[in-house]
Amino acid sequence: MAGNTATAGASVVSRALALLSAFDEDHRSLALTPLARRAHLPVPTTYRIASELVAGGALTRRASGEYVVGRRLWDIGLLAPVQTGLRQIASPFLTDLHAATRATVHLAIRDRAQVLYLERISGNASVPVVSTVGSRLPLHSTGVGKVLFAYAPAAVQEEALASLSRVTPYTVTSAARMRRQLDRVRRDGYATTTEEMTLGACSAAVPIRAAEGEQVVAALGVVVADLRRDRARLVTALRVAAQGIGRSLQPTAGDRSGSD
Repeated sequence: MAGNTATAGASVVSRALALLSAFDEDHRSLALTPLARRAHLPVPTTYRIASELVAGGALTRRASGEYVVGRRLWDIGLLAPVQTGLRQIASPFLTDLHAATRATVHLAIRDRAQVLYLERISGNASVPVVSTVGSRLPLHSTGVGKVLFAYAPAAVQEEALASLSRVTPYTVTSAARMRRQLDRVRRDGYATTTEEMTLGACSAAVPIRAAEGEQVVAALGVVVADLRRDRARLVTALRVAAQGIGRSLQPTAGDRSGSD
């Protein structure tokens, strides 16, 4: 949520950004008053700026009066280097991985102390998956998240370790246990989860390293109903795809993955 943009001297741009930042995974549509409250703006100011954003396509106002993010923001977001570069390069490898595993495939980067999902290809099996393209989820309860967690800067790791929220009864909420898991990820080169984000869903994930050097720029994962039988096969398929993506990456293709 935005800071106190109701203070005197806040620019029109900062107030518009506050309105846009009021939307998140849990607040996809907002009526005027909740929108003003989350943006820390007066209701009349919110209405005026929101009307301008609607006119420009950045927001859409439904018949119910609620506001949602407009298509124009999505179109602009697709122009970001992390989208046009990494997603385009990874696309054929994701398709091959999906064909080989028939599982839901994820491509993700770290955005501060969360996972940002850049791409998802749905699997054939009926496995519950909560991620969507553009959504953010906790680092500690997802396969791709644990990979990115393990290779994050120390300050980010400490921030995330201080807020290990319980999502399901199987989510790891002990900092000591999570540290041991992160050590194992760095040692073994892959991460797994068992119903830690969604009941009935397990995941495996591996790091994607830049072609020039060892920097982890993204994570590649699959979601399946059970890992006990096919873990080795899935991890092998993930590593082959991740290596292919890494060899194809330009040095700057995944810069955003290291955001603090």
